[in-house]
Amino acid sequence: MPVFSGRTALVAATLALTSLVSACGSGGDAAPTDVATASATEVTVPVSAVTATVLDPGAEPRQRVTVHPPNGSEQHATLTTSSQVYQQIDDQPQQDFSTPELRTPLTATVRGEQSDPAVQVDLTLGSIGTPDPRLSDALKESEGSSAGLTVTPTGAITSLRITPDPESRDIARSAVEQAFYQSVYRTVSFPDAEIGIGAVWTLRQQVMSGIALDQVTTATLRERDGDRLTVDVSVTQTPESPVWDLPDKSSRLNIDTYVMTGTGTMVVDLNQPLPVGGDVTVGGHQSYRDPNGTTTLRQTITNRVQWAG
Repeated sequence: MPVFSGRTALVAATLALTSLVSACGSGGDAAPTDVATASATEVTVPVSAVTATVLDPGAEPRQRVTVHPPNGSEQHATLTTSSQVYQQIDDQPQQDFSTPELRTPLTATVRGEQSDPAVQVDLTLGSIGTPDPRLSDALKESEGSSAGLTVTPTGAITSLRITPDPESRDIARSAVEQAFYQSVYRTVSFPDAEIGIGAVWTLRQQVMSGIALDQVTTATLRERDGDRLTVDVSVTQTPESPVWDLPDKSSRLNIDTYVMTGTGTMVVDLNQPLPVGGDVTVGGHQSYRDPNGTTTLRQTITNRVQWAG
């Protein structure tokens, strides 16, 4: 591996983080750059598998929780996302890479195959709102764009597809992609076991954000009214390695500090493919140091995902 000075490595890191943050609007949940393209416009974003573990089955009566939206059914929901990202190298002035709030109306249509227990959810984007004038103008062409999810009976999302309008600008495509990516990794799925009120389970999955992160979501079933469930969640992200290999593969940084935690509540209707309510905020701070220990890069991040039915 070539030897890089601390300043060079931190500049490379800054460029890498700036690229992730500017293009995707998030730090801890920046959409991965290794997306697969199924056609000239459709983008498939990888979604890592979820492992669910029951810590407490909860009170009787207990039963398996399965998501079962009827084939052909339609749901209207609004996804709102925002991200604050502040970055600083040593004592230089702090830089703001935050992305404005994005309010995305969605129409979800369910289609399923008898041979496949998972359901396909086709999404159509409405008129997206944001307080940022430049982004708002770019998003005008995104109205009517398509996206899609594959959802298992436990509620886990295994596939995310985004098909922007051919006229959409890059800034709009990136903003929409990041909004969906954030929402996917705040989704609550259920264990393949019988649970009741008060049940506690963990959901573990890998999140790729330049750095491979181990994300653990602890879920608690607080209320149930028929098919409507209210679940409290707490989220923790931990780096899988103490070093960060930069995207150019020619240098690395030590991860001195990495703290990303959060809490919130999600409301799920088992007859609907998307959450019908919810608000989850995850935030924290990170510090990275070049191998010589001479230069430090710091970040402070807050991400918020909200659902309204």
